[in-house]
Amino acid sequence: MAEINPDAPALAAGEQRFLRRCFQLARLGAGSVSPNPMVGAVLAYDNRIIGEGWHQRYGEAHAEVQAIRAVARADRNLTPRSTLYCALEPCFHHGKTPPCVDLILEQKIPRVVVSSIDPNPLTGGQSVAKLRAAGVEVIARALEAEGRSLNRAFFTWMTQKRPYIILKWAQSADGYLGRAAERTPISGPLAQRLVHRWRSEVDAILVGAKTARTDNPRLDNRWYSGKSPLRVALDFSGKIPGNAHLLDDSMPTWILGGKRPGQWKNTTFLPLAGAGPDLDWIPFLLEKLHAGNRAILLVEGGAYTLRQFLDNGCWDEIRVLENPVRLGGGIAAPRVPESARLETSGLIGTDRVEIWLLSEAW
Repeated sequence: MAEINPDAPALAAGEQRFLRRCFQLARLGAGSVSPNPMVGAVLAYDNRIIGEGWHQRYGEAHAEVQAIRAVARADRNLTPRSTLYCALEPCFHHGKTPPCVDLILEQKIPRVVVSSIDPNPLTGGQSVAKLRAAGVEVIARALEAEGRSLNRAFFTWMTQKRPYIILKWAQSADGYLGRAAERTPISGPLAQRLVHRWRSEVDAILVGAKTARTDNPRLDNRWYSGKSPLRVALDFSGKIPGNAHLLDDSMPTWILGGKRPGQWKNTTFLPLAGAGPDLDWIPFLLEKLHAGNRAILLVEGGAYTLRQFLDNGCWDEIRVLENPVRLGGGIAAPRVPESARLETSGLIGTDRVEIWLLSEAW
């Protein structure tokens, strides 16, 4: 990675506004660009935005291209006198699209403000260096903590070579996930819709065999717009019923366990030699997800599966929904580790939502 001045520069309030607008735009790509990062870009002249855009879909035009294309014909003469603000360093390499750094130079944009340096070694500061070598004024690492937080999944994917792992559970006010061997809905309708939004923003969603048998989940995204993720279920002992939703072959699904008889179009069985509750199956799954370009994993339960990730310290984020209902007993919810830091909390309907982060390693 090319050397970049590590001192985060102080931006005037107006420039901070433009860069935070980049973050807002970037989030519009959630669920559509992975394993690429979410990126927004703003082109501004004389304290006015003349073009803005975001990376809308994996393999399509990047944010910088969208922002430059969005400039109205009457304002195009201003492009060579404008500042380009980017949530992430512009790309340096030829991938599914040409390098954005070359477009910036072609457009003769004289000044660029970048929040985060791209952790991808194919870029890794090289775009900043190339722009500076060409005489472009570059402000790098501006509002860097916010930019890295925005793309913490991408930073994890790039630096640790595994998916970003989100653990999610819903619990009662007295700390239970549900009653044993009984489907126990806890969350209210608004919280359920929020969970489906979360599903639309990840690449894979995992449940254990007991949850698959007891709750018979679809693991789709029917209550929110956007894609449904890859469904993944543990089934080491082959106990998920054949008529379960997860075995309906209706959408891409991975089953960690032996192959079932029949013709399967969308279902892949991943047998593990000696599979069982004590098997170290998590690295196997993460390696498969990484190889399949699945950069964000949502683990929805149940208790055994969640505790396997917690006990192995294999998580990046925890999302807890707590409803005022009290069950008076049942399956105890996991405890949020002391190493977690509360990022945000609030109410959605009757449910309290808390989001915890492991650290700021990304």
